Amino acid sequence: MRTKKSTFKKKTGPEEHPVRNERSTSHSVTHGGRGGSPAFAADLYRPLDKESFEPLYAQIQSRLEELIRSGKIGVDDSLPGEAELSRNFGISRMTARQALEGLTNEGLTYRERGRGTFVSPPKVEKEITHLLGFTAQIRLLGRKATTRVLIAAVIPAETSIAAALELSPRDPVLRLQRLRSADDEPIALEEVWIPCGRFPGIETIDFGHHSLYETLRDRYGVRIGSSRETIGACGATGEQAKLLRIAPKASLLEVSRTLLDTEGCPMEVAHSLYRGDRYHAILTIPAVERS
Repeated sequence: MRTKKSTFKKKTGPEEHPVRNERSTSHSVTHGGRGGSPAFAADLYRPLDKESFEPLYAQIQSRLEELIRSGKIGVDDSLPGEAELSRNFGISRMTARQALEGLTNEGLTYRERGRGTFVSPPKVEKEITHLLGFTAQIRLLGRKATTRVLIAAVIPAETSIAAALELSPRDPVLRLQRLRSADDEPIALEEVWIPCGRFPGIETIDFGHHSLYETLRDRYGVRIGSSRETIGACGATGEQAKLLRIAPKASLLEVSRTLLDTEGCPMEVAHSLYRGDRYHAILTIPAVERS
């Protein structure tokens, strides 16, 4: 009797999903159950502990998660499907489905209809209590930050923007809207308003290739002191979804910010939208002792 072989494969061919950007890679991964690649198949297909209090699906999910985090299964590599997991572990397809859905719910994988489950790129972690620009943040993660300027125009300040920047209504401000990417994958939409009177000539700078915060520091001698931020969540509009290459109404992390210099003077108002499947917001809260 012939043994049916399956492969633990890299995505190839044209992208079919309408909101997913295909990545080009130079390596591939294969497996075939117990007879597959020894790099990970032996780790994955060890017998499950059916006497454990940990459910079988959770045991499988933990093994796949370990393989993903260790890099043995790389970004955009496919995971074994329900049928393959069911066959190799001797479990129901429902149990296999729970393991795969658990990884997707944690943001470690994404699914494409008719193609399978694939490993997601690592999420960008934003430490809420640290003031760090997008470019510097992405560089710290060892990834390449790129920016596409969508709008750069001097406009009269609206009432709310003027109040936040402590300007008179209709004072000139630079409105700057940018699409921010990591390794060419869209991560965030950022819109900022900068007072032109305080930063003369700022509208002439190409912020597709220059960091805004580095420009404020190096050209204008202004240093960031603190910020007031409001954090929420919203669903992506059709236009936002198109720019970020996500599905309409997908979850977004919404951050509104007024940036202050070391003297407490407002220098920027910003509104940012981060992809919920690519961004983690981290908040470190110190303990307070009570007497």
